[in-house]
Amino acid sequence: MIVPWRQELSPNHLIERAGTAFATRVAVTDGPVSVTWADWRARARRFASALRRTGLERGERVAFCALNSEPLLLAHFAVPLAGGVLVALNTRLLAAEVAAIVDHAGAGRVFFSPELEAQLAELPASLPRIRLGEEFESFLAGGSDAPLESWLEDEYDACAIDYTSGTTGQPKGVVYHHRGALLNAVALALENRLRADSAMLWTLPMFHCNGWSHTWAMAASGCRSVCIPRPDPGPVWRLLEEEGITHLNAAPTVLIALVNHPAAHRLSHRVRVCIGGAPPSPTLIAQMEALNFDLAHLYGLTETYGPFSINVPPPAAAEWTPERRAAYRARQGVPHVLAGEVQVVDDQMGEVPADGVAMGEVVMRGNTLMKGYFRDPEATSEAFRGGWFHSGDLGVRHPDGSIELRDRAKDIVISGGENISTIEVEQAVMSHPAVLEAAVVAVPDERWGERPKAFVTLRPGHSATAEEIIEHVRSRLAHFKAPREVEFGELPKTSTGKIQKFLLREREWAGMERRIQ
Repeated sequence: MIVPWRQELSPNHLIERAGTAFATRVAVTDGPVSVTWADWRARARRFASALRRTGLERGERVAFCALNSEPLLLAHFAVPLAGGVLVALNTRLLAAEVAAIVDHAGAGRVFFSPELEAQLAELPASLPRIRLGEEFESFLAGGSDAPLESWLEDEYDACAIDYTSGTTGQPKGVVYHHRGALLNAVALALENRLRADSAMLWTLPMFHCNGWSHTWAMAASGCRSVCIPRPDPGPVWRLLEEEGITHLNAAPTVLIALVNHPAAHRLSHRVRVCIGGAPPSPTLIAQMEALNFDLAHLYGLTETYGPFSINVPPPAAAEWTPERRAAYRARQGVPHVLAGEVQVVDDQMGEVPADGVAMGEVVMRGNTLMKGYFRDPEATSEAFRGGWFHSGDLGVRHPDGSIELRDRAKDIVISGGENISTIEVEQAVMSHPAVLEAAVVAVPDERWGERPKAFVTLRPGHSATAEEIIEHVRSRLAHFKAPREVEFGELPKTSTGKIQKFLLREREWAGMERRIQ
């Protein structure tokens, strides 16, 4: 039934409400500058109207190549408010990778941090670009504080596109819709216990699944954002105390660097930390607890707006041994309050027994799944085969209903929270003139969780060192994608000549309970 009072769900509503409900509270602190919610709503409107006045069309993609900052956070509201689609770029990519994504997205303009200008070197000279700083403020001055007429026709219209490494090596544009963005933001505000008197330190890159939807969750709760361009441990420790930080989100690598920094000390107040990208180790859990951090383990993918499930220990966990608590907190948990359903299924889509032993693929369906892959209907159909989103992660379901990952079906390495396609790395290795064959697999790493390792067979009569091949890859791909180790020799193959990568993985992960970190 269609009712005249129905309103399409959108994160646009969050900023409009926050400007009234939390008007005099500080919304954002970025260095010496702080802005109240009323003034920040006005800035969002000015940004949105300036976009329209300079020719933005409905559904046009607007790219941001920016470090964590007030303008990038503002863009999460202003671009959808204008009727556009935000494309927040991974700031660690090379210029060629940035150009490929901007081209695929068909972005009509790009905003950028001055420090990252070199990464725009391969963009077309005709593409409009706006430097953050004085140029950005001049752009905003061309807008209006007045409310904008909504161009939103359907809550499933796109509001953002996030690019992630695909199993084919080509980046995939994950399309977020207004409905999912709002629901995930509200859910994370609730699950992460954000309130109007909370203060979030932005140690998580905002380009990662739009800050795990916390970019929008800030407005849902009235929480204050404290922007920091990079999660350097020294400044983080200083801001935790000076700004009264109550929340932060991060991959394990950031937290490991934090707890091992010379400035590390037990905080005077409790800080809630959401961790994702890999389960926390017992060592990290103990270190964080000793420093007065409260760890919450989240699990999800770019295709699920970031967090889809959360680890919820039972009340009895307080009485368990530290080892038992750590083992439980490594689980990926249960769907968050607005996510939907998760199952662990076999090859015929039948549920595996909830015995903590039987393995299957983790699949999801519900409210916070992507609309699809941008301009890639075949990959979209494959991802949603059988009516469920296929994560490519293999795991078990425990008797209490929680899920736990054990392995991956996809050729993906997740290193320090970044997705790396092994096929993309293999192609870069193979482009070296001395390489005959190559295979890249994920191997365990104490700091990064996982890292890519290359296995290489050289051409007869040719020679190359591991260092030469690594540098060759680094010249073609973002440095975090390059293998840190190269092993030379014959590669295991089937009778038909197919490289048996699973044998290489089995060898590297021998003796470990799970083949995923």
